[in-house]
Amino acid sequence: GACRTPGLQEGKEISTELSQGCARGCDLCSEFNGCLRCSPKLFILLERNDIRQIGICLPSCPLGYFGLRNTDMNKCIKCKIENCESCFSRNFCTKCKEGLYLHKGRCYVTCPEGYSAANGTMECSTQCEMSEWGPWGPCSKKRKLCGFKKGNEDRTRRILQAPSGDVSLCPATTEVRRCTVQKSQCPEGECGALNRKDTKDAKSGTKKRKSKQRGAVAPTTSASPAQ
Repeated sequence: GACRTPGLQEGKEISTELSQGCARGCDLCSEFNGCLRCSPKLFILLERNDIRQIGICLPSCPLGYFGLRNTDMNKCIKCKIENCESCFSRNFCTKCKEGLYLHKGRCYVTCPEGYSAANGTMECSTQCEMSEWGPWGPCSKKRKLCGFKKGNEDRTRRILQAPSGDVSLCPATTEVRRCTVQKSQCPEGECGALNRKDTKDAKSGTKKRKSKQRGAVAPTTSASPAQ
């Protein structure tokens, strides 16, 4: 038995045969265009032959294509990335043609700056081996641990291995985030001493602070003649 259904070319009708006259795995076919619908578990691949597209059914897609499963019919879609041999999706390559390097789903003649081939493969990587992050440090602001409400805390990690010993190619070793604490006055002692030292080093003390410093020294200098 034969039937007439719209073909792959718009505006034309082509003769189709029922499944018993089709190749194995094909549910609907045409003498002019090959398979039109494959069995549910198979993928249909359209190959161009002059002006025609011939459909064939495959258990998996060949190199240069990726499989797209659909409730209607599974299809083999051609990779759109230049020089790509195998792809995960239309625009993400997983394997480049021989002699080319793979980097973030694209193919390159050489790895981009800051990257090199990883472990003898053709995949570009920074090849930096990092330690685990250490614990977060105390919340601080301008090297002070008191006298503020909002500050920063940081944590660090070490570079265990760098490509060719160049640590500049590795990711950051310090991470900083904002933190909030209950504001408290700085007690006399270490914290206050750090405050005065930072002020002196930065030469940014206010007139009020300078006045207090002079007031603190005055009794000592004036007490000497009295003794």
